[in-house]
Amino acid sequence: MDQTVSITHDNQGSHGAYHASVANESAQGVLTWREAAPGVVVADHTLVPSAIGGRGVAARLVDALIADAREQGWKVVPACSYVAAQFRRHPEWADLQA
Repeated sequence: MDQTVSITHDNQGSHGAYHASVANESAQGVLTWREAAPGVVVADHTLVPSAIGGRGVAARLVDALIADAREQGWKVVPACSYVAAQFRRHPEWADLQA
């Protein structure tokens, strides 16, 4: 079975979402964010349906957010419990946490 996860980013200015698709599955994972202040985003929700759970989808969503935060110079408020847990697991991200 193909486990390819693809990530897309929907940026609506002051809010947006990362969407994860797994090959051959209709379910999608999502990580939503909103702008709290210029250069500060709040990661407020991560959801991965059980149909695609256990495949690293949530981690890939957070990785995409972190990559964009580094590229864009954002600070991240990890309001979502999963994102907060990922920040604890990755001390190398400490410079990005607001």
